[in-house]
Amino acid sequence: MERRRRSVSSGVLVCGNAVMDLLVRPVESIRWDATTWVESIERSIGGNGANTAYALARLGTPARLMSLVGVDEFGSQVAEILAEAGVDTAWVARCAAPTGVTVALVRPDGARAFLHRPGSSGEAFPEAPVFPPELTAGMSRFHLANPYALPNMRRHAAVTRERARAAGLATSVDAGWDAKGEWMQVMAPALPHTGILFVNEEESRMLTGRPEYRAAAADLLCAGAQIVVVKLGCRGCAVFTRESDFHSPAVRVEVVDTTGAGDCFAAGFLSALQRGASLEEAAREANAAGAASVSALGAVSGLRDFEEIRRLAASQKA
Repeated sequence: MERRRRSVSSGVLVCGNAVMDLLVRPVESIRWDATTWVESIERSIGGNGANTAYALARLGTPARLMSLVGVDEFGSQVAEILAEAGVDTAWVARCAAPTGVTVALVRPDGARAFLHRPGSSGEAFPEAPVFPPELTAGMSRFHLANPYALPNMRRHAAVTRERARAAGLATSVDAGWDAKGEWMQVMAPALPHTGILFVNEEESRMLTGRPEYRAAAADLLCAGAQIVVVKLGCRGCAVFTRESDFHSPAVRVEVVDTTGAGDCFAAGFLSALQRGASLEEAAREANAAGAASVSALGAVSGLRDFEEIRRLAASQKA
């Protein structure tokens, strides 16, 4: 029997990039020196930090975002969309650099490839963040969304999480993809300060060199993470602690676009924990949030409110 939940009384402080996504669909292939016709080109907020904060707010969990956007039109639109969703954007700063932009080329089966201009993301956090009381007020968790996407955060990942813990915040990180290949060089010093580490299968391999995600998760726990959550896409997820582990099956939906699914998954997991859920319940709701994300074009347009996600999660119970 599912235990009684508490209402959300404290929120999640999210740190990560905020960009504008340009979504192009469907794209089977690109032929140079020729024109490729597509059905749709749409704009949506993007970036691991923005996606996660938006999803948390949509799920009813207070969310505050630390990020940086430009003073251009894209920056204004990103900040406006986040604020309309209920995200506290008081700590989303503006800079002279253009807002980051990602062009997502989406295949008919939902798989995607990205072209990314970091822009303002490359200017964010020249120094490691500090956590004054006005930043942490009302927050009980600090979530770092893809430190690899923030060039300066590569140097600050460990001290940032250490400072967050010293400020009384639980910590979590969604690893993300490291285009520079510095995987454990960046992550290893921060793992002892990490409560929950989210990775997908490929990220777990790149971080540890282990071809099998269970062995990779064991290595990451040994390196200091308290909980490792492996996102398995259409196979659901696996959760590992130092005492036990379990698999949670996916929610079956028609896949339109997988952009942002991992961010929505992490938001679903954290939102459930903020409400007092068990790890098993959190995994089910994370799978449901990820499924909702992939059911529509764009990272967050398919996301539903908390009660709808709970109903979707209930349909997945094995």
